[in-house]
Amino acid sequence: MIDPVSHFKKVSQLLISAEVTDEKNSLLTLENGSLAAVNLILEEGRKIMIIGNGGSAAIATHMHNDLCNSVGIQAMTFNDSSQLTALSNDHGYEQVFERPIDLWAKTGDLLIAISSSGKSENILRGVRTAKAKGCDVITLSGFRSDNPLRQMGSVNFYIASQSYGEVEVSHLSLTHYLTDCCLKMRTKAGKS
Repeated sequence: MIDPVSHFKKVSQLLISAEVTDEKNSLLTLENGSLAAVNLILEEGRKIMIIGNGGSAAIATHMHNDLCNSVGIQAMTFNDSSQLTALSNDHGYEQVFERPIDLWAKTGDLLIAISSSGKSENILRGVRTAKAKGCDVITLSGFRSDNPLRQMGSVNFYIASQSYGEVEVSHLSLTHYLTDCCLKMRTKAGKS
């Protein structure tokens, strides 16, 4: 059995020591990186697309719900099972995000890409497509510090752990923190 206090201390430390970088791979403080991400999320006139696989898909859906229902901004995911299976069957799983992003993304939109490993081909292709369409990108990744996703966003959050559970719970906490900050900022501005 894992000692619960040790486990939660470790996850807490992973969050506090999360590495945040910008598009030039310059290191940002967690506070400055979070503020940059919140500003990207709250930029007027854009929709937000959120993608992830497995547990990261659940985090994407949860963030989508919070952004739409609590913060009141346009967000979408591409996790519909019929769409996923049709695209996988017809075009291969590596295109399940690329194709809908190509259809829905407009210049100025935002893609939030969540991947524990930071190397899922369908996520990387989705990010490339979003960037080609003129979208900003926020990434959340873990595992290896040199994972390719970590190099692709305007703001990149990296959790230094090889454990899916630790990375995913850290990503969930980060997305909750970002949406809570968005809600506070919109409430303060009188928009919610």
